[in-house]
Amino acid sequence: MRDESVNKNIELTPEKFIIIGEKDTDSEKILRPSMTYWQDAWRRLKQNKIAIGALIILVIISIMAVIGPLISGKVYSEIHKDMINLWPSTSNWFGTDNLGRDVFSRVWQGARVSIAIGIVGALVDAIIGAAYGGISGYFGGIVDDIMMRIIEILVSIPHLIVVILIMIIFGQGIPQLIIAMTVTGWCYMARLVRGQVMQIKEQEYILAASALGASSARIIRRHLLPNVLGVMIVAITFDVPGFIFGEAFLSFIGLGVPSPDTSLGALAAAAQPQMLFYGYQLFFPALVISLIMLSFQLFGDGLRDALDPRLRQ
Repeated sequence: MRDESVNKNIELTPEKFIIIGEKDTDSEKILRPSMTYWQDAWRRLKQNKIAIGALIILVIISIMAVIGPLISGKVYSEIHKDMINLWPSTSNWFGTDNLGRDVFSRVWQGARVSIAIGIVGALVDAIIGAAYGGISGYFGGIVDDIMMRIIEILVSIPHLIVVILIMIIFGQGIPQLIIAMTVTGWCYMARLVRGQVMQIKEQEYILAASALGASSARIIRRHLLPNVLGVMIVAITFDVPGFIFGEAFLSFIGLGVPSPDTSLGALAAAAQPQMLFYGYQLFFPALVISLIMLSFQLFGDGLRDALDPRLRQ
C-alpha cells in the first residue's frame, strides 16, 4: 500500500508541466519583419536626418532647375539694354547682369545645365568603369595587368591637357565638355569595381555558377556587378559634385559652356570681374553650386552608411 501511494505522488501528468512567463502564442512570433537588402538600406537611410535633409534640398533644386526659368516669365538669354546691372527687386528677383539679362532665370537655367552635365558624366563613368573594372577583376592574371597599366597611363596624363586638346579638336559645347571630362574620369570607378570584384569572385556561389557552366559574361552581369551596385551608387553620388565643380572650373577659365547657353560656372566666371560692385551676380550662382555640392556630399555619406552591410542591425 505504501508503494502504491508513493507511485501516485510521483505520477507525471501534463498539469505539472506549465510554462511560466511565456505564452504558447508567442513561440512562432517573428521578432523582426523580413525585408530585403534594399528595403533595409532605405530604412536606415530614413533614420539619417542629415542625408534626408540633403536629399530634400537636391529635390528642390532639381525642381527649380526645371521650372525656375519659367517662373519669372523672362527669357534667360534676352538682353535689355535699359536694365543693366539692376540690384534684386520685385521685378527682377536676383537682379540683372551687365547685359540686362534676368539673373534669376539664368541661375536656374545654369543649374539645369550643370546638374545635367554632372549626372550624365557620372553615369558614363559608372558604365565604362563598371564594364572595364568587372572584366579586369574577374579574369585577373595577365589580362588584369595589361588593363591596369592602361589605366595608369591614362591617369598620368594631366586632365587639363586632355580637356584643352578635345576642345581644340571638337570645339566648345556641352557634349564636348562631357566627353572631355569622362575620357579619363572613369578610371577611378574601374579601380573601385575591380577591387570589389576580386573579393567577390572567390565566393562559393560564384564558383558554383562557374562549375554549372555559366559563361564569364553571365557571371559578371548577373552575379558580380549586382553585388557591387551599392558601392557604385555611393561613388556616383560623389562623382556628380565632382563633375559640377569641374565644369565650373573649366567655365571659369573659358573652356566651359559657350554663350548664349550658360551654366553655374559660366555665370560665376562672368560675374567675377564685377564682384566688388555687383556682388549679387556672383553670390547667387555660387550659393547654388555650394548647396548642390554640399547636399550631394552629405547624401553620399548617408547612402554609404545605409548600403554598408556591416552596419546592418
